[in-house]
Amino acid sequence: MAGKNLLTITEQNFEQEVLKSDLPVVLDFWAVWCGPCRMIAPTIEQLSDEMAGKIKVGKVNVDEQPGIAAAFNIMSIPTVTLTKVHRERAKALNLGSYVISNQLWSDASRAYGPDHPA
Repeated sequence: MAGKNLLTITEQNFEQEVLKSDLPVVLDFWAVWCGPCRMIAPTIEQLSDEMAGKIKVGKVNVDEQPGIAAAFNIMSIPTVTLTKVHRERAKALNLGSYVISNQLWSDASRAYGPDHPA
């Protein structure tokens, strides 16, 4: 992972980085062997850099963190979720373009209201 704002989410840091986050958190569930996961990786990295300070972006390796994947009911990868205060707000399967990312962000912003940083 090359994005300077991109987090690696593990069972050890999940509570601090996700559950206790003041910002919405985008989680990219992926695996090393997953071709489509590698294809969307640059988009996820771009999102983490462009939205720094507004959201957190983290990657969850489903092979290394099966408990987190199970908690989110991940059935296929890549799966990208947007979470705020321990509640899943939106889920997008096979998020493959920044246009879709912007739509996901726009939908989440409307859900939180115009004065919320999300």
